[in-house]
Amino acid sequence: MVEVAERGKPSVTPRGHPEKPSDWVVRFASAVPAGGAVLDLACGTGRHSRFFLERGHRVTGVDRYSAGVSDLLGREDFSLIEADLESGGDWPLGARQFAAVLVTNYLFRPILHRIVGSVSEGGVLIYETFAEGNARFGRPRNPDFLLRPGELLRAVEGTLAVIAYEHGEVARPAPALVQRICASRGSGYSAGRRLDGGS
Repeated sequence: MVEVAERGKPSVTPRGHPEKPSDWVVRFASAVPAGGAVLDLACGTGRHSRFFLERGHRVTGVDRYSAGVSDLLGREDFSLIEADLESGGDWPLGARQFAAVLVTNYLFRPILHRIVGSVSEGGVLIYETFAEGNARFGRPRNPDFLLRPGELLRAVEGTLAVIAYEHGEVARPAPALVQRICASRGSGYSAGRRLDGGS
């Protein structure tokens, strides 16, 4: 689900270019193991796929539509799985795990455990989407697409270690109420690693 587009279809800027990567994703990009495989779930226009490709990662995108990433399909370091994550069918990634699992502006509760389970040893989950109370700012308003207080914390409890968690209002890219988390599995994440892109 993307806030400014019909559900399931990618969102683009007025000039037709993909949106800039989320500030939250950019903030924690350096927590992703160097060169590790990245999963961009519900990738839409591929704004985060492009960001991590530029950083030298192999990226697997998953989305119902390929149009938003059609220009990436010929790249050896990018693959797309066209799948409806809400169809009730098999999890399209099987037992595959990734050094980073990215989810932004998307929520389908029945697969939260699958998302968490797709983080490999030493890998990270970077998740950000809308939360209860967002209706006063606009779409989405449906509670099915809005995280409850602490829901991401509960989703990773006992499996991933929380690096950072926030729940509250943001001003950009548009006013919204969001919940977001960065969490790691195992010993791969070092508390001394800078998360601002520095060394």
